Amino acid sequence: MGWFESFIVVFASGIRLGTPLILGCLAGLWSERSGVVDIGLEGKMLVGAFASAAGATFTGSVWIGLASGVAATVAVSLVHGYASIDQRANQIVSGTAINMVAAGLTALIGNAIWSQGGRTPELPSSAQFGTIELPFVHQVEAVPIIGPIYEHLISGHDLVTYLAFLLVPLTYWALYSTRFGLRLRAVGENPAAVDTAGISVRALRYSAVVICGVLVGLAGVYLVLSQAAYFQPNMSAGKGFIALAALVFAKWRPWPALATCLLFGFLDAVAIRMQGIELPVIGPVPVQAIEALPYILTVVLLAGFIGKAIPPKASGIPYVKER
Repeated sequence: MGWFESFIVVFASGIRLGTPLILGCLAGLWSERSGVVDIGLEGKMLVGAFASAAGATFTGSVWIGLASGVAATVAVSLVHGYASIDQRANQIVSGTAINMVAAGLTALIGNAIWSQGGRTPELPSSAQFGTIELPFVHQVEAVPIIGPIYEHLISGHDLVTYLAFLLVPLTYWALYSTRFGLRLRAVGENPAAVDTAGISVRALRYSAVVICGVLVGLAGVYLVLSQAAYFQPNMSAGKGFIALAALVFAKWRPWPALATCLLFGFLDAVAIRMQGIELPVIGPVPVQAIEALPYILTVVLLAGFIGKAIPPKASGIPYVKER
């Protein structure tokens, strides 16, 4: 395999690793654009993964697993929305509580049901999203450059991956070309002005919270029904936090968010590829150092290349309606 083909294979792996980041980042974008800070993406991703695994295990249906994962994360998002919007609680504390409760509760319930240390049984292939082979793959696979790109980068992914990439332009269009998106962004900047215009700030923020729940639920579903075929405790492995970092790096914009998540996914794929490589003088690279590389690079990128990131002005500030 030549260097170009090797790069394409690694980048294709980066796409698969970056898919949950894309979905999580878009989820955070919707929520924070409305003014609701959501650092509970990690916990919601775990809840979605566990619920999808449970639903698919009991029914053997990938679609029941998908619906269960999304419904569970929407329910958790509504809890966060109730605390943040109606009760005007500290949004950071609420999100942190979701992360802590989700990490413990999913492991506890999983172990109580299946007695495998929190892990669920492995799902059959019928309860997983298989890869989709696009037309003419075999006809063009021998064509230089175009063949490997079409075979590995464009074709051969699952439904959730294609949906994640479709949601990026859809999010951009909804936020910047629709009345709903304009109002949602206005709520994140100046909710008092929106309220003065007779538009419900509460309804808009709850809408954003629900959309956030659907998207981060898809991220959790992807981890189980597309990647691992089972749930295990803390399987999100910090992806919710990396998605938040990507959101800040992208300055709350959809297209830069996609590019940033793909970058992080590619770095993760390179780190996996480097396992077992021996360096001069140093020798074999420790596995722990390789596993830590994506997180180290995340900190380096945020610290050195982001510049000034200004969140929506009303982000994290509960709105109190004036009487």
